Amino acid sequence: MENVKRILVVSRMTMFSRKAIRFGISVANKYGSELYVLHIAYDSNVFESWFPVSMKKSADELMRKAKKEIDDIIRSEREGGISIEEIMASGKPFKEVMRVVEEKGIDLIILPTHKEGRLEHYLFSRTNDEIIKEMPCSILLVKSDPEFT
Repeated sequence: MENVKRILVVSRMTMFSRKAIRFGISVANKYGSELYVLHIAYDSNVFESWFPVSMKKSADELMRKAKKEIDDIIRSEREGGISIEEIMASGKPFKEVMRVVEEKGIDLIILPTHKEGRLEHYLFSRTNDEIIKEMPCSILLVKSDPEFT
């Protein structure tokens, strides 16, 4: 792993992303790598056409809460001297990850993985499967359990 110069952690701005971000920070520290965190937001227009407004509000609130917790982790690490570049994106997660991997010359992708709920599956489909099959670099999957993150 000594050739890992640039690490990308994919964050879906959910509670499952926290452990992957912490793992990315740890690996970047150990190997002196540059760390990027790609936040991929869901398309809220999906909710307007398929789900009741109350469900969209619930999803928005959960995402806001998770993003705040992630921001707290990143802020704390930055205060400790760690350089972390955050990238915000929306759209098809696979395409956004591929774009960042190519633009930044990423050597390692860290992905959160867990048993998805129906809502998350609908929003993000099977993104990890696509990424694993198509990425030109190494991938590290970080298993998360919501009760232990």
